This record gives sequence, structure tokens and C-alpha cells, in this order.
Amino acid sequence: MKIGELAQVAHCTVETVRFYEKEGLLAEPGRTAGNFRVYGPEHLERLRFIRNCRALDMSHEEIHALLVPMDQPGEGCGAINAVFDTHMAHVDERIRELTHLKQQLAALRQRCQSEQAVEACGILHGLAAMATEPKPERHTHLG
Repeated sequence: MKIGELAQVAHCTVETVRFYEKEGLLAEPGRTAGNFRVYGPEHLERLRFIRNCRALDMSHEEIHALLVPMDQPGEGCGAINAVFDTHMAHVDERIRELTHLKQQLAALRQRCQSEQAVEACGILHGLAAMATEPKPERHTHLG
């Protein structure tokens, strides 16, 4: 199939297919005599795998780490478990960050319980008075 057909079947764009090829996640296809890319079922399977990983918020590095053992089916799956354990730790850290963010937003929202003049808005006063905290160093793949 051609790149447009592959993208349509995989529910993505042609640009996404090209990007994954460029990133080394998707193998470059063969070419016709007219230099058109020709994709097979293995490309579709791999593209669906990549898209499923992205749906789980996995980084390209993590996907690369999964593709290596996937291409060696006779080996053990310890490396795959390690990638998932690390990814779940990233998700746990992001949940902690988002919980802290929600607490900050809720505290600000409590400062303004009813509509009033903007100059008296507790949210705006709270935002203006907040001390700027240094951004904590992230230890997740989000950077």
C-alpha cells in the first residue's frame, strides 16, 4: 500500500508516518520503480504498535526500548517490564505534580467565592502575591 493508504488505515496522517520513519521507529519501506514508498502489513502492525504506545503517553525513547526486544521474540521480556516500570514511575510523578497543581488552584479559587469587582478579586490578588517557586527538577521523560 502507499503512504496515504497506510496512514488512513492506521488513523494517522502521512506526516506522522514520515516522522516515525525519520525517528527510526518505523522501518523505511521499499520503493517502486517510480520511487513511491510501498508499505506492507508489517509496517501497519508496527505503526499501530507505536500509536498504541503514544496513546499511553510513552516517549519515543521508551518505544525504541520496546521495539528492540520485540524484534527478538525468542529473548526474555525483562527489558519490556523495566520500560513499563519506569514509565509507571513517570506517571506516578506526574500525578503527584498534577495533584499539587490542583491544590494550588483550589486554594486560589477559595479566595473568590462570589462575583465582585475585578479589583477585589481574591484570585487575582492571590496570583499577584504568590511567591515564585523555582521549578523542581523533573525526573520523568517529560523533561
